Amino acid sequence: MSRPGFSPSRRRFLLSASAAGGLVLSWCLPDSGDAATAPPAGGTSDAPAPRAEELGAFVRIEPDGRIVIGARGCEIGQGVRTSLPMLVAEELDVPWSAVTVEQLPYGARYGPQGAGGSTSISDGWLELRQAGARARWLLVQAAAGAWRLSPAELRTEEGQVLHPDGRRLSYGELAGQAAKLSGLPTDVPLKEKKLWRIIGRPTGVVDARDIVTGQATYGIDATVPGVLTALIARCPYFDGDIARLDDSRALEIPGVKRVVRLRGPRPGAVIERNLAAGVAVIADDFWSAHRGREALEIAWTQPDALDSTAMLEQRARAALRGQGSRARSDGDFAAARQAAARVVKRTYLEPFLAHATMEPPGALVQIGGDRALLIASLQSPGGASRLINAMTGIARSNIEIRLPRSGGGFGRRLANDFVAEAVLVAQAVGQAVKVIWTREDDLQNDFYRPFGVHELTATLDAHGRLTGWAHRVAATSRKYRAVGMEDEPDWVGCADPDGIPAGCVANYLSEFLPVDFNLARGWLRGPLPTFSAFPVESFMDEVARASGRDPVAFRLAVLGEPRELDYRDHGGPKVSTARLAEVLRRAAHEIGHGRRLPRGSGIGFASHFTFGGYVAHAMEVSVSDKGELKVLRCVCVADIGQPVNPRGAEAQLMGGTIDGLSAALNLQITVKDGRIEQHNFPDYPLLRMAGAPEVEVHILDSAQPPVGAGEMGVPTVAPALANAIFAASGRRIRRLPLMPQLALRRKSERSTA
Repeated sequence: MSRPGFSPSRRRFLLSASAAGGLVLSWCLPDSGDAATAPPAGGTSDAPAPRAEELGAFVRIEPDGRIVIGARGCEIGQGVRTSLPMLVAEELDVPWSAVTVEQLPYGARYGPQGAGGSTSISDGWLELRQAGARARWLLVQAAAGAWRLSPAELRTEEGQVLHPDGRRLSYGELAGQAAKLSGLPTDVPLKEKKLWRIIGRPTGVVDARDIVTGQATYGIDATVPGVLTALIARCPYFDGDIARLDDSRALEIPGVKRVVRLRGPRPGAVIERNLAAGVAVIADDFWSAHRGREALEIAWTQPDALDSTAMLEQRARAALRGQGSRARSDGDFAAARQAAARVVKRTYLEPFLAHATMEPPGALVQIGGDRALLIASLQSPGGASRLINAMTGIARSNIEIRLPRSGGGFGRRLANDFVAEAVLVAQAVGQAVKVIWTREDDLQNDFYRPFGVHELTATLDAHGRLTGWAHRVAATSRKYRAVGMEDEPDWVGCADPDGIPAGCVANYLSEFLPVDFNLARGWLRGPLPTFSAFPVESFMDEVARASGRDPVAFRLAVLGEPRELDYRDHGGPKVSTARLAEVLRRAAHEIGHGRRLPRGSGIGFASHFTFGGYVAHAMEVSVSDKGELKVLRCVCVADIGQPVNPRGAEAQLMGGTIDGLSAALNLQITVKDGRIEQHNFPDYPLLRMAGAPEVEVHILDSAQPPVGAGEMGVPTVAPALANAIFAASGRRIRRLPLMPQLALRRKSERSTA
């Protein structure tokens, strides 16, 4: 792939010929003032580079007809290495079977490359289609020149330009001449939907064979000649430090080269680099470093050594007796409560959660003179580039970042603390270093999903109609020591002031009460919806039953007439009640809502607007007299606009559902005596294959622009499951995770008996 430079004052389109006479297209987006100008790797064109106000990924067409499309962005399992090149290939008008996909490194010239918020598809929907259309336009111009015809008389088909008399020229034959053309228009007409041959067709992952045969390379596989391996013993007490260190036994381990102290962030300060103070053991290989780390003798300082999540819960419940900051207040909720025929009030609790990606964090960093190399599984390569620049002074144009496939992200890799660690160690030893994390390192050193206690109150009139709704949440602030969030509202990531039923009820109150706790927080898959959907959709079920109405009918009545409501958070600026109602209706239909069920079985529902998409879950479960839970059916219905790759979207919704089910059943991070109690999967038990239900996914046809599907399947799983458990057993669970609550109920019933 070529690496053209750009002017930092504007975007520009660059066109150059490869050394073999191929066509290389690149769209450039300035990312920093020190972005460099480098010659294209494949050679240069004699013609002036055409320019336009567009950006996109590379298209490389070799003379032999081989078509290479570069995949921008971070592939963390969400399928963008497949779906984004599909957009280019569609407008380029080539058969997908003829396309070779290559992962692009990080570079401002490629446009948005971060992975977060399910924005990759929506960001690329027009940009990348235009990239393909522009390449096709140039090829048609080249053919018109060769045949001395008007371009309007020509058409393209499967990688060829067709003459009216039936003659054909392949893209490979035209690439050299097309590379010399200038005068590229600003906008090239895109294909009509009826002509699509790639977009909307179920397509397999481009590197699926490599993945299942073990040939795919991940960040943890990265290596360069002479690289050393480092493992770090991190302080288990947040904001703690090294009180005493004896590394003599570690240095005696064969293969161990050095032991390096790492400073942590200042207590109370913004966490900009590494998360904790620690001691790095640098060795020739992993096992030598691991043995060396085990041999360290370290005494740690212990700030907040007596604090715990049990005490945090007490503080949160006490906070709810006071007043917080109002995120939204419609009408007069107090008056609605005073006039209500019935008031329903419930409290729900959600724990801290870890990301627990299958591939733990880690990074390889090589620093030499005025250049640096980073190879790591990332979600924010731009953030990593800025971090390395700040720590080393190396110009960002001289920082090479390679983006291997990641073994999961879920928001964990939006932070680059593991990159900072690798930079610190590489600076200390003066050669390439790969910092590797173990599972224990990962679970105990995370940016955790916030903890919260939600208090919800609803008012009903004499006819059972909803007249008021209040959602007050006492939670650990997402802003706590977070970089760049100073200007965000206090409730960001914890309160959803515009989430349904906001705008659907005249008297509505959203209030946030921050609770102090010394633990880093971060974004987790579907962060705000995942945090708010469980209390809201569980409570919606309770209020429906209190009103004497069917839970689905009650939800539809609350949504009311089809309309668009304002939505300020991610995924807005509007939320459609019609689209939300439709996924709920379809889920009810697919699960067979209203049919007679055997004793001990029940169906639960939940629906939510998430990042521009609409998802509903319907769960059918059985609960035995002994309290044993079994998920019998799991239906997921989604409206994500026009799906680019339905097979990929289906996989994401399945994966999100399983992820949400895993968290709902068993997962929580707890703290006792100032230390996290969970160490590995035995005490943070992810759902196993044998326990995972089949997920029935239904993606609605839509003419709306597409949104991603990576996070949409998570939020509604926990409330749908809790509602189903109630329908089956009459047991209402208002605290996550669910399984410990069922176990407590079984124990209580046995003791009572």
